[in-house]
Amino acid sequence: MAFKKAVKGTILAGGGALATILGLSQFAHYRRKQMTLAYVKAAENISEPVNKDPPSREAQILTLRNTPEFDVLVIGGGATGCGCALDAVTRGLKTALVERDDFSSGTSSRSTKLIHGGVRYLQKAIMKLDIEQYRMVKEALHERANLLEIAPHLSAPLPIMLPVYKWWQLPYYWVGIKMYDLVAGSNCLKSSYILSKSRALEHFPMLQKDRLVGAIVYYDERKGEGERESDRDRNINDETESLIGCLLHAPHGIEPTTQACALTGNRTETSWFVA
Repeated sequence: MAFKKAVKGTILAGGGALATILGLSQFAHYRRKQMTLAYVKAAENISEPVNKDPPSREAQILTLRNTPEFDVLVIGGGATGCGCALDAVTRGLKTALVERDDFSSGTSSRSTKLIHGGVRYLQKAIMKLDIEQYRMVKEALHERANLLEIAPHLSAPLPIMLPVYKWWQLPYYWVGIKMYDLVAGSNCLKSSYILSKSRALEHFPMLQKDRLVGAIVYYDERKGEGERESDRDRNINDETESLIGCLLHAPHGIEPTTQACALTGNRTETSWFVA
């Protein structure tokens, strides 16, 4: 009797799980279809392509000096600053961006160039039952997929190998990385997998061989390859902002200094006075 109940419960649980998976897959298909229709509708509203050249540096500086007020002033022309300026100007805000040295010459030039969802954050979400950490990983993985779709010339999947030196860590890390793939869902770049010790050493001969058990390979996304791609990414973003209507200013032909940008004057309820 107990055996029949166990079998019945297993069948019901399996059927429920199967129905849930089918329902989620149908919902994902519906969302993708709606997104495709939205792209088609947006394309129909485009009357003519943008084919004009961005304004000259002198013209932009003159406009900066002669414009009494901007809706948004972005200080710093790194990855975050350029992204904020682009987002602001595409929302119809009168936007200006100023940079002390050259665009992406500071922190943005020294980053790992990884576009990742955050494996560590997912670990915290699971270990500490933190729903906010999970949502952050989910959103980051979604944006990772968006970037790869809209800018495949600036980003690409990057395999990352994690060497393992203890037997118990192999299944532990494997489960964690598979959870990372699962959270990504349809946005998963490539499925993670396990490498044997010999294969890991074949790829990376300089690995420490003592007590090496194997390795786990998972995929995230990289942005560019070195300085050339970083400059290309930056220039494309700057030109896009200029064509749309953002004013850009960075001093050319000067040596980097230790002076910082400064806000002077008084803060009012509606604006900042900037010198």
